Amino acid sequence: MIVYISADIEGVAGVVSPAQTVQQGFEYERARRWMTEEVAAACEGALVAGANEVIVSDSHGNGQSLIIEELPANTRVVRNWPRPLGMMQGVETPGVACAMLLGYHTGAHHRSGVLAHTSSGLLFSELRLNGAPASETTISAAIAGQFGVPTVFASGDAAYLSHATELLGDALTTVATKDAFGRYSAMTLRPQDAAAKIQRAAEEAVRSSGEATPFTIDAPVTFEAEFQRHIPAELLDYLPCAERISSHTVRFIGEDMVAVSKFLSFVTAVKFDEQLP
Repeated sequence: MIVYISADIEGVAGVVSPAQTVQQGFEYERARRWMTEEVAAACEGALVAGANEVIVSDSHGNGQSLIIEELPANTRVVRNWPRPLGMMQGVETPGVACAMLLGYHTGAHHRSGVLAHTSSGLLFSELRLNGAPASETTISAAIAGQFGVPTVFASGDAAYLSHATELLGDALTTVATKDAFGRYSAMTLRPQDAAAKIQRAAEEAVRSSGEATPFTIDAPVTFEAEFQRHIPAELLDYLPCAERISSHTVRFIGEDMVAVSKFLSFVTAVKFDEQLP
């Protein structure tokens, strides 16, 4: 049995500031260590519950935030970008039984949650799937679901967990690492306390994963990306597969979530030359 973990940093205990999420920022080296400790704890819990292997997607920033030598044995790590399945690369591996979303956060359309955004806060103001606003959790769980993999665990701030539970159901095992007061403030657990909770919860989630149901999106999938500025929508409209439906928004219709993920990965990798007035 293989357990899959997609790991982000914004939902990790102690992380409250954009500076902690970028390489040149204040406390980034500490924040990536906190992230690594939480991922290692989730791996240990999964292995205790009977997993033979854990595949971890390093899904924050440059995709190389985890200190990989500090992860336990029987762990493989997906690193760097671009990837066809984005934050969920590796979930397609034969034998993956369940997925966990660790250190995740609320989406751009949510009113609360630490560092809320979707995919890229600088690029997008909102993403939508089949007309409904979509968070990174929506996209990640739907990609896992296409491969028949249920999402059984999530961790992040309490506002995020309200969203994740509403989306994926009350059977989802969760760990709240902090309580958000605002976009840049929270009351947080100590990193070591969060890691201990995550290890126990991950073990519980894997043990009960056989009863979980994959989250799926009806296909074909209508994907809409609303950008912060005009030029990405203008340039993507040049492509025959994309349609500019407003000044800032592009629509793409994919045959499934893999196609949507590839389009999203392309869009986030392109460097748009924005010449500001």
